[in-house]
Amino acid sequence: MFRWLLLFILVVPALEIGVLIWTGNLIGPIWVILLIILTGVLGAWLAKKQGLETIRNFQQSVQYGQMPQDTLLDGACILVGGAVLLTPGFITDAIGFILLFPATRFPIKRVIRNAIQKAMQKGTITIYRK
Repeated sequence: MFRWLLLFILVVPALEIGVLIWTGNLIGPIWVILLIILTGVLGAWLAKKQGLETIRNFQQSVQYGQMPQDTLLDGACILVGGAVLLTPGFITDAIGFILLFPATRFPIKRVIRNAIQKAMQKGTITIYRK
């Protein structure tokens, strides 16, 4: 896991710089800056909207006495997606928007859920319930 994180921390910024330079040469630096600002503002608005909806869903499921499993995964994806969208760059923006839109977030949640279940079966993580 640490190797993947280190690779991600080293490779993604280098790719972002390359894409920003390439895009700047293609459409001009002013447009690149405006696009970065636009995606940041749009991402913040979308993260707030999705976050508030997730909080409402969480409260509703708790009110009905249900375990809010899916809602917790939604909240984690929205948090990471919003944070990644605030990072300048087009690759991270694409990842952020994928995590923020419910339709594209669904397959990612399934992968995360399966990874958590496998880790629980291996005994590498333990989840305690009351």
